Amino acid sequence: MEPDDFRDMQDDTRSRFNGLGIEVSSKNGVLTVVTPMEDTPAAKAGILAGDQILKINGTPTEKLELQQAVNLLRGKPDQKATLTILRPSSKEVKDYVLERAEVKVQSVKNAHLIDKELTGPFKVGYVRVVQFNEPTAEDLAKALDELQKQGMQALILDLRNNPGGLLNSAVDVCAQFLPPNTVVVSTQGRAASQEREYTTSSTAKERPHFPLAVLVNEGSASGAEIVSGALKDLKRALLVGETTFGKGSVQNVLQLPDGSALRFTTAKYYTPGKQVIHGNGVTPTIAVPMTAEQEHALFVSRNNDTKIGDEKTQVRSRDPQMLRAIDALKGVMIYAQENSPKSEAKK
Repeated sequence: MEPDDFRDMQDDTRSRFNGLGIEVSSKNGVLTVVTPMEDTPAAKAGILAGDQILKINGTPTEKLELQQAVNLLRGKPDQKATLTILRPSSKEVKDYVLERAEVKVQSVKNAHLIDKELTGPFKVGYVRVVQFNEPTAEDLAKALDELQKQGMQALILDLRNNPGGLLNSAVDVCAQFLPPNTVVVSTQGRAASQEREYTTSSTAKERPHFPLAVLVNEGSASGAEIVSGALKDLKRALLVGETTFGKGSVQNVLQLPDGSALRFTTAKYYTPGKQVIHGNGVTPTIAVPMTAEQEHALFVSRNNDTKIGDEKTQVRSRDPQMLRAIDALKGVMIYAQENSPKSEAKK
């Protein structure tokens, strides 16, 4: 990894970068879009998770190393790049001309109580985590504190199109929903030294055990899979949506004296239930598929400033995954009410 690449990688974890706004990985030997980041050139152009990049500025990607492809995607603001994209769902091949930009990522977005016309008598919170960087856990904690002040009874955590980020940040996010000292992910490699368990902090603040649903899709990767896999295996949350990307290898970065760096894979991530994330992904509790057209419409609406008053229309018309999550949480709360001690006493 060249010095510039190393600096770019560090920028990614600090919530800013220059480029097109695409997280990519090699999937079955093909350069694949993990997710386009929101409010970036790629998102605005309509590129979707799962799209396959055949060429970058006319250069075929099939023989490129992943880092070589990333180098071609990155560049200075205002520079243009042409991507030849294959969309597997439609078999359509299309050229996208994108202009690179400086992007700042707000990792925790749109925290609010969902429109009561969707949730009925219950107060269901919603918060979206776009990626896991340095301030994510702290920002999420503040958002949850505010929602609890508003009387939140249940929560939808949206990890769709979240490409991951910092491992420690993902673990700290889990700590918002799990008891202290809980193992949320482990690593196993060829050497015993590569075996390690990552736990929530012993001093983590414990919150009320409110019902929780996590939205995931093919664009949920790495840190998003660690969080969703832990919450599912530990029976803390329902997962709603589609099987995640399956990017769960441990990569170490060794900085060299000349400013460059060496990045290498040493182990794989395992969920608390000992499921291998890499190559498999995390399967949802409730599967709700979406077409490419539905995903694009949802992505466009999320990139625009949508008024909360329009939420019920958007969810009902464009977001079957969120609608199903709301229904599932309402069912959990109705069941809890009917089986509470007070309810039993009335029978």
